[in-house]
Amino acid sequence: MATPRSGPPSSLPTLGHGVTINIWRLKTCQIMLIIGLTGGIGSGKSEAARILERLGAVVVNADLAGHEAYRPGSQTWQAVVEAFGKGVVAPSGEIDRKLLGAKVFSDPAQIRRLSEIVWPEIRRILKARIEAERQAGRANAVVIEAAVLLEAGWDDLVDEVWVVDSPESLALQRLKAKGISPDQASARMRSQFAPEARRARADVVLRNDADLLALEAAVRSAWNGRVESKA
Repeated sequence: MATPRSGPPSSLPTLGHGVTINIWRLKTCQIMLIIGLTGGIGSGKSEAARILERLGAVVVNADLAGHEAYRPGSQTWQAVVEAFGKGVVAPSGEIDRKLLGAKVFSDPAQIRRLSEIVWPEIRRILKARIEAERQAGRANAVVIEAAVLLEAGWDDLVDEVWVVDSPESLALQRLKAKGISPDQASARMRSQFAPEARRARADVVLRNDADLLALEAAVRSAWNGRVESKA
């Protein structure tokens, strides 16, 4: 469980390689460090998670937990269908998350409605996965990869918050390459925390404003300084 967070933000880039740490958030040594990895859409968060996995972390993806929450016939599935109609159900019986997203992302009230239905169940799943890894004792770090870690209040499940930070122009380029239109990308960005709000609540900021090699160097530097040094 994370320690209480208070005090004015004071940053010092002591780890180098595109890494900023907030010195007032330094934690005591944990038997298993639980890292909440977040960042805006198109920031490179998933790539950072893959790097952390290669370094030895167990990565728990909140989006996959969301798929589990939406499983056909579940209480969450039923609540979503009741709230947004049978039109969001694919022929397979699963929730079509693309259709659902298109229906809610342009309307803040609908986003809140969906979040109130889904986020509690995802939180329950994440908490159970963390506890399972704690009992297994297989890794010295578990990473919760979640785009809405802060928005959903899941940061109280983790010991440290790591934010992947990328200029909006680069994020938009990455999203365009994935077939997401500028309007869709902008709508999703507006539904998330502003970059400065994420940075203010981060223990570690990973700058992703260059190539993948630079991002990997930043992640490795943070890993060596925050995880390996305490192992």
